[in-house]
Amino acid sequence: MKTVIGYMKEFYSKILLGFGIKIIGTVAELLIPFILSHVLANIVGKDVQTVVMWGVLMMVCATASCVFNVIANRMATGVSRNFVENLRRDLFSKTLRLSAAQTDKFTIPSLESRITTDTYNVHGFFTMMLRMGARSPIVLVGGIIITLIMDAYLALVMFAVLPFIFVTVLFVSKKGVKLYKKVQHSVDNMIRIVREDSIGIRVIKALSKGDYEHRRYEKANRTLIKDEISAGIVMGSSHPLMNFFMNAGIVGVVALSSGRVADGLSSPETVIAFMQYFTLLSMAMMTITRMFVMYTKAAASAQRIEEVLTSEEEITVQSKDTYPDRKTDAHIVFDNVTFSYKGRRNNLENISFEVKKGGSLGIIGATGSGKSTVIKLLLRFYDVNKGGIYIDGEDIRTIDKVKLYEKFGSALQQDFLYADTVEENIKFGRELSHDDVVRAAKIAQADDFINGFPDKYEHILAQHGTNISGGQKQRILISRAIAGNPEILILDDSSSALDYKTDATLRRNLKETMADTTVVTVAQRVSSVKDSDLIIVLDDGKIIGMGKHEELLENCIEYREISDSQMGGAFVE
Repeated sequence: MKTVIGYMKEFYSKILLGFGIKIIGTVAELLIPFILSHVLANIVGKDVQTVVMWGVLMMVCATASCVFNVIANRMATGVSRNFVENLRRDLFSKTLRLSAAQTDKFTIPSLESRITTDTYNVHGFFTMMLRMGARSPIVLVGGIIITLIMDAYLALVMFAVLPFIFVTVLFVSKKGVKLYKKVQHSVDNMIRIVREDSIGIRVIKALSKGDYEHRRYEKANRTLIKDEISAGIVMGSSHPLMNFFMNAGIVGVVALSSGRVADGLSSPETVIAFMQYFTLLSMAMMTITRMFVMYTKAAASAQRIEEVLTSEEEITVQSKDTYPDRKTDAHIVFDNVTFSYKGRRNNLENISFEVKKGGSLGIIGATGSGKSTVIKLLLRFYDVNKGGIYIDGEDIRTIDKVKLYEKFGSALQQDFLYADTVEENIKFGRELSHDDVVRAAKIAQADDFINGFPDKYEHILAQHGTNISGGQKQRILISRAIAGNPEILILDDSSSALDYKTDATLRRNLKETMADTTVVTVAQRVSSVKDSDLIIVLDDGKIIGMGKHEELLENCIEYREISDSQMGGAFVE
């Protein structure tokens, strides 16, 4: 909770002012029963003017309580809103800066839940705390002091009840944090299933697997319900227990007061005022109990938020003393690179190759051979375990991340389109002109079909581009990668939905219009890489063949088998 509370620092002055206003309103509220007791004991029976005067004083106190509490509550709501806005903004920003390994560790559904559900829980608690956190303790302390002054003997009944209340609250809140943290994990799992099903809804319908996915969701839903019931039973017990203790205290007050009034040790007016204070104290204790219930949720959520906010940055810029430059004429160099995702087995092993500036590299291999892993390492989504990757002789671990990523234009396997115009999807927030967008679309063979839309480049795409075909989606993504005139263009299986003729035309356009750009193409089709200056063939994370197309046909059995199996060795030009 410490990190989350730190976000309140800039609002301390407003919080203190709000607390001051809340104190005035609460004190005015506490004076009403005391004034009523005085009126009943000393004023009733006197002249009407005096009674009216004291009645007006009670009205003034009631009005002051209402006005000051409303003002304080509005201030509290504003502070809580702004505080959570800052928290959510930084949490989202931190989420975007997490390394790929950290994202894998947290998982996307969990990160979504932390930004939404967890910040909502924290918001609810702090809103409640700022609105009632000052009032309830003041009512408790002020009410106890006033009742002690009025009748210390009856006040002792409340002192006897309070320890039971505090022990109950302490036990429930301590137990509840663990239970609500478990609930949030179950929420993460359910969000994951919903997210998967929403993305794959077409496949689910095509394979008639709606019932299967429904059962899978129901299983996660039942687990969540079970966890919520466990947490609800523990947290729900606080309310009836509090009622029991408070009602027991009221019974004790009534029982003792009857004898004291009969013996002349107390007065009916004092008992009436005392019961009103006891009601106020009961409501204050119930409010405090509610705050503790909300605290358990907020504490569990705050821990999850802090795990993200306080996670150390894994991909940092290293010193050139540690990773010195190397002399080379190549644009991209992989030098004996070995990498493992989880440290159990090597996903890549001893990968070495060089690509000249303006040259082209093709990477081909079976599914799971490590093709995309090479790209992830080149983009420094992960750091290598052994060896080094160099761009223009600089180890990428020593290049500023902004400068590093500015070198690349990429169309990756799992790239996305968002709900906006075609032009904005190609620009992707960059300062690009309309001419830059059109030029990129022409190179990527996308201009013709874009102009076929009634509103052309202003055509609105659905989320994930579900209102266009797979080939159209890939050409828009390639346009996005080309639009910024990158030093290195990465096409990771980004033309798999294109027909052979369109694919060949795309490759020819890239060669003619982007001669100074180094192109890295990952594909399972030989036709997509056959014209590359260098082709590497991967299998189980190792290079089993390297060279030009003709060389590999002669020297690499696996490459030749892939080529022959796809089109009998022939290609559409």
